[in-house]
Amino acid sequence: MASVKVKFRASSVADREGRLYYQIMHNRVTRQINSGHKLLPSEWAALRAGLLRPDCKPRHAYLVALKSRIAEDIARLECIISRLEHTGESYTAGDVVARYLTPSDAGGFFSFARSLVGQLRQIGKIRTGERYTTVLNSFERFRRNTEVSWDEMDSDLMIEYETYLKSRGVCPNTSSYYMRGLRAIYNRAVEKKMTVQRDPFKYVYTGIGKTVKRAVPLKVIRQIRDLDLALFSAMDFARDIFMFSFYTRGMSFIDMAYLKKKDLQNGILSYRRQKTGQQLFVKWEKPMQEIVDKYDTNATPYLLPVIRDMHADARRQYKNAAHLVNDKLKKLGERLGLDIPLTSYVARHGWASIAKDRNIPLAIISEAMGHDSEKTTRIYLASLDTSAVDKANSRILKAL
Repeated sequence: MASVKVKFRASSVADREGRLYYQIMHNRVTRQINSGHKLLPSEWAALRAGLLRPDCKPRHAYLVALKSRIAEDIARLECIISRLEHTGESYTAGDVVARYLTPSDAGGFFSFARSLVGQLRQIGKIRTGERYTTVLNSFERFRRNTEVSWDEMDSDLMIEYETYLKSRGVCPNTSSYYMRGLRAIYNRAVEKKMTVQRDPFKYVYTGIGKTVKRAVPLKVIRQIRDLDLALFSAMDFARDIFMFSFYTRGMSFIDMAYLKKKDLQNGILSYRRQKTGQQLFVKWEKPMQEIVDKYDTNATPYLLPVIRDMHADARRQYKNAAHLVNDKLKKLGERLGLDIPLTSYVARHGWASIAKDRNIPLAIISEAMGHDSEKTTRIYLASLDTSAVDKANSRILKAL
C-alpha cells in the first residue's frame, strides 16, 4: 500500500521561506506533489513538534490554518489510495499523484449523487431517489449547474447555500429538508471513502420545527361537498378526492391512488399505508361508492381514476395527479374564502379534529388515523387545535 509523508525543502537563501511538499511512495517508487505552502525552517520545526505559540503573531493564525490544510490534504491523498486499493487492481505512485492533481469535475459531489440516485432506483428505493433528486435540483440551481469538488464541500459553502435559500423565501423546515438530504448523500460518500468527513453541515439548520397544521370544521366540509362543480371537471375531481379522503378517515393521497378494486371485499376496504406499512380496514359507506360510481375505471385494476394508463409510469401519474388535485383544491378554498390553503391533507386534519370535537375516544381516533400510539395522536390533535389556548388568552385580555 502506498504511503504519504509531509516533507520540507529549505530555501538555498538564508532567512527565506522553504516549500512543503508531499511524498508518495509505492513499490519503492517515489513521487512528489508541491503543496503550494511556504514557511520558515523554524516554523516547520514548530509545526512538526506541535509547538505553535500564540505569541508568534501575525504568523500564528497562518500556521494554525496551514496545519489544518495539511491534515486535509493528507486525508484526501489517503482516500485516493484507499479507493485505488479497493479496486484490487495494480496502481503506481504516479496514479495517486494524477488523481490528486486532476480537476474533480468528473468525480465531484453531483457526479457521485446522481450515480447514487441511479443505484437507489435500480434496487427499488424510488422514494429515496426522488427525495435526493429534489434536493439536488435545488442545490444545482444554487451552483448554477457547476460541479462541486469534494474540497469545496465545507461549512462555508453550506452557509452560503442556506443564505441563498432564505433570500428566496424558503421556510426553515424546507431548508432543513434540503440540508438533511445533502448530508445523507455526503455521509454515503464518506463511507465509500470518496472524501473525508469535514462536517460541512455543523453550522446550518438541520432540525425539524413544529409546523402549524390546520383543520376545517364540519360546516366547511359540508360546503365543499355541496358545491356545484358540474362545469369544472378538474375541480370536481379534486373535490371528490378530498371528500373520499374525509370519508375514509383521512386516507392520504398516495394510499388512495394505489387502491385496487380487489382491496374492497364484503363491504370492507383494506389497504396498507405507504408511509408505515400498517394495514387499515374501513367499512364501505354509501358516499364512498357514489364517488367511485362517477368514474370509469374499467381499463385499470385501480379503484379511483388516478393511475389511468397501464403502459405509463404509475408513480409519475400519481405525482402529476397529486399536483393537479392540490392546485385545484387551493383554488376551491379561495372560492370559499378559507383563511388556510386547502389541500388533500386538510381532509385528514379535519376528520381528526371533528372526531375530537364529537368526543370520540382518543384510542378510537388513534386507530382510525393509523397512528402507532395514542401519544402520536395526542400530539397530532394538539397541533391542530389551539382554540383552548386562544380562549384563555381572550379571557386574560378582557380582564385588563
